[in-house]
Amino acid sequence: MKPKIVLIFIVLILVGLGVYLFFQRSYHKNEGDELNKIGLGNMKISSSVFGNNEKIPAKYTCDGGNVSPPLEFGDVPQDAQSLVLISDDPDAPAGTWTHWTLWNIDSATKKIEENSVPSGAIEGTTSFGNPGYGGPCPPSGTHRYFFKVYALDTKLDLRTGASAGELESAMEGHILDSAEFFGLYSREY
Repeated sequence: MKPKIVLIFIVLILVGLGVYLFFQRSYHKNEGDELNKIGLGNMKISSSVFGNNEKIPAKYTCDGGNVSPPLEFGDVPQDAQSLVLISDDPDAPAGTWTHWTLWNIDSATKKIEENSVPSGAIEGTTSFGNPGYGGPCPPSGTHRYFFKVYALDTKLDLRTGASAGELESAMEGHILDSAEFFGLYSREY
């Protein structure tokens, strides 16, 4: 009888591992294979107002000033021609919700100040239907808000207001390195 219990236990572990790996793979599935290669090298992204996997202050959400948080970049590849920033919420009920996109950021940029856009950078249209930053505003529960930076070997010839999908397509084949971090937010009702 003991071998059957051990066998059942092993099968349950394997099934659990399979489910975990399936959801991990599915997590970024809609972003394209190349865009999933986060952290290819040494590049870094952070914020001085919240850390990775920490609560985003209300000031940067729809419950506060709805202004973009300050961001800092580090270890950008020397041969990068431009940077791209994508901020999104993969926990949104309707699928990944885009909160902010910026491209053609000068590769020498070390930080983006609070509530600002670097000179020469272009903003895309968010899932809110407008260009610019749209802060976290989850309908329920705690959501993760990712801030991803990509170093590209080119500047993008992409119209102002392009969608996140158009931006991701334009980036394909040009990513030298990338980094990400995320903050958490839930609304107080």
